[in-house]
Amino acid sequence: MQISRWYKILGITLLLTSIAFYSLEYIIFQDPYHLFNFMIAKLAFLPIEVLIVTMVIHQILYDMEKRQRLEKLNMVIGTFFSEVGTRLLTYFSDWDPNLDDIKSNLIITKDWTDSDFMKVKNQLKNYEYEVDINRVDLKHLRNMLIEHRDFLVRLLENPNLLEHETFTELLRAVFHMTEELISRTEDLDNLPESDLDHLRIDIERVYGKLVVEWLDYMEYMKDNYPYLFSLAMRKNPFDESASPVVK
Repeated sequence: MQISRWYKILGITLLLTSIAFYSLEYIIFQDPYHLFNFMIAKLAFLPIEVLIVTMVIHQILYDMEKRQRLEKLNMVIGTFFSEVGTRLLTYFSDWDPNLDDIKSNLIITKDWTDSDFMKVKNQLKNYEYEVDINRVDLKHLRNMLIEHRDFLVRLLENPNLLEHETFTELLRAVFHMTEELISRTEDLDNLPESDLDHLRIDIERVYGKLVVEWLDYMEYMKDNYPYLFSLAMRKNPFDESASPVVK
């Protein structure tokens, strides 16, 4: 592998600088024995110094790269909720017969702290996500998902999602639900109870994963992008009085 001209110049410059300083020390002190001992001592410590510097630089570069990946990942997650996620949450929560049990806990305000988010997440671990399949407009849901099918496929192909296992699982669940609905070419209004029950399970799986990821994303926006959080808070899918209009 060829070394670039810049690296060659830098290497030669550093080497000459080192020689110049050692020569200056010899001229001033006229003590080659002391100079030799000093050089040996420095050379003995050099591997440890290189190790320490390498570890520090590696950690700094890793942290920078991790922050950049996190930024890109949250941009992808934000796009998902803007295009599909928030609408799905609105639909599913409207079909949830037990929504009143958790709705008040999901009305997020600007005063929420990290402990408030954690408290709600812990409470929702015991919540049974349900939808009344008889109230679900399957045709409308299918048409909406078909409209965004290419978008969902592109999200699944995004390599940044490999580092976010829970969001990847959510996307897989949404894509599976989409495929289930698209595969039914017959009249969705006249499906047998057994098939409706199967679709209900698919929808409830997506519903539960959506709520968790939505909370994580809201917390991230509150901590990092207050202006995005403000709009998302005003479009809260669990708030019946929500409006993007600032009042």
